[in-house]
Amino acid sequence: MTPQRTRRTFDTTFKRQVIKMIKDQGIPVSQVCRDLNLVDSAVRRWLAQHEGECNGKLTGAMPLTPEQQRIRQLERENQRLKGDVELLKKAFGFLRPGYEVIQTLITHMREKAAIARLCPLLGISRSGFYAARSRLSRPRIVSMQETQLQAAFADSAQTYGSRRLSKAMQARGFAMGRYRTRTLMRRLELRARWSRKFRHTTDSRHDLPVADNVLNRHFNPDAINKAWVSDITYIRTASGWLYLAAVLDLHSRKVVGWSMSPSMPADLVCSALQMAITLRQPPKGLIVHSDRGSQYASAAHSELLRRNHCIASMSRKGNCWDTTVMERFLLNLKMERVWRRQYANHTEAIADIADYIVNFYNARRLHSALGYRSPVEYEQAST
Repeated sequence: MTPQRTRRTFDTTFKRQVIKMIKDQGIPVSQVCRDLNLVDSAVRRWLAQHEGECNGKLTGAMPLTPEQQRIRQLERENQRLKGDVELLKKAFGFLRPGYEVIQTLITHMREKAAIARLCPLLGISRSGFYAARSRLSRPRIVSMQETQLQAAFADSAQTYGSRRLSKAMQARGFAMGRYRTRTLMRRLELRARWSRKFRHTTDSRHDLPVADNVLNRHFNPDAINKAWVSDITYIRTASGWLYLAAVLDLHSRKVVGWSMSPSMPADLVCSALQMAITLRQPPKGLIVHSDRGSQYASAAHSELLRRNHCIASMSRKGNCWDTTVMERFLLNLKMERVWRRQYANHTEAIADIADYIVNFYNARRLHSALGYRSPVEYEQAST
């Protein structure tokens, strides 16, 4: 039985030496195979490959000549560089730089590379680059839309986003949709910015009687003075905390009563409710909803409701969604006014908050729930 031959591997240096023995020294292939214990077919395959490479013919095998080895190395480097370029292009597209950023980059790099080379690399046309550069060199004309948009934004105390600003512009006679408004806001750098701060004001740990949830989240009554909602919030001043109690009509979202005090006694919520009753003169059966705070469960507040034939309603325990409309008003108050101010004392805060309620929130602020009308305008249209 013929013993199995062990498969051997040979590097390119050994193969070149074998080829040199045959070509340069004239040793026959058969003798080289006997002396080096090689297979005849393998040696002849090396010779054919070497001859082909010398004539410029590329094969899939490992190159034997130094020239072809260098070519193979350059091909690998070229392939790797192409892959790197594709990765960078994808990353550049993922970052989504604006056209002005690309324009600036090309202008900065044109001393190191031709514009005709940079434009395709960055995914824009050369004609587009020159057209954009020409536009940027011309003085920009401020349109009437931009002027009115800045005025509307300032009129909102810099609080409106694109939705409300588009409605405000339509009220000024400009047919502008939300996306056009958003584009102009970005161009003019108009941004509504807020921060959030919280302080717990509800104390429901008491033994006072609690009313049922009569309102049951029916936040859209069909007329005014059918359902009110009330709550307390806090205002930070340099002289200490100031507490605000407010009453809001759910039909028109109008703030109908409010009161402010450095503390949170029951008199605070009673004063706000008494103001609303005096101004609105509601009919019997009005639902007045609140949370379970001790101020709203107090005997003084309950007596005020009974005396004016109002129905008390309170949220379920730990459920802030039962007063979500009032919570939204208080958040708007803080985002649009309080968090933009630094009140030196209580007097300054009381005057500014009253101005916000009377002159902005009730009179001018556009509400999406009211078809982008103010509470005063909505009530006038309803009567």
